[in-house]
Amino acid sequence: MPEEKFDLQKVQSHFEQCPVGDDDIFIDPYLEAFRELNKFLSVMGTVFGFICNEIKEKVRILESLRQDQNHGTHFETVRKMMDYETSNGLVNKKGYISGCRTMQRLHRGLNFIYEFLKRLSELETADAKTSGICQAAYNDTLAEFHPWIIRKGALMAMYSLTTRDELLGKMCDDANATLKLLPEMLHTGRGVYDRTHTLYTNYGLHGLP
Repeated sequence: MPEEKFDLQKVQSHFEQCPVGDDDIFIDPYLEAFRELNKFLSVMGTVFGFICNEIKEKVRILESLRQDQNHGTHFETVRKMMDYETSNGLVNKKGYISGCRTMQRLHRGLNFIYEFLKRLSELETADAKTSGICQAAYNDTLAEFHPWIIRKGALMAMYSLTTRDELLGKMCDDANATLKLLPEMLHTGRGVYDRTHTLYTNYGLHGLP
């Protein structure tokens, strides 16, 4: 069976379902959006294989917390999760896999994906190379959280990235439709990112190792 291609419309739909109330985020559609976004990263081959694997693992951890029969309701939204883990001293508890810490990795990953797709949408020609914008997006986001050896390997691997339309052809079935939808998805995704970022700020959780 051929591998299912990346569907930007699904990402848009999941992100639209994320906001709840004035400042909170539903976790379930957030995780669904990341399942779809991981398909985008996977078409880039070994360039971001390590990020794909990390996303899969973080999504699995958060899913297991959501499905826990005793505590799953505490992980319905980001705010509920932060309230629960901070009030019970769980964020830094030895032997406990924190949902706040786990989601922070996805949050950082979303910033990179947003920056790369934004730069991709701004490329004016079909044959424009994507390696430079990918390196710039990485340097502006994830690089600061990675050790030197990983940064060096990632930046070198990015040189192999193809042109805009070749990459879009691998990503999805309709490159033109994807390009048209990108601005809307980027706007919606940025709203989800900003809400999540504000919650991490308000709870003082940005500095989690």
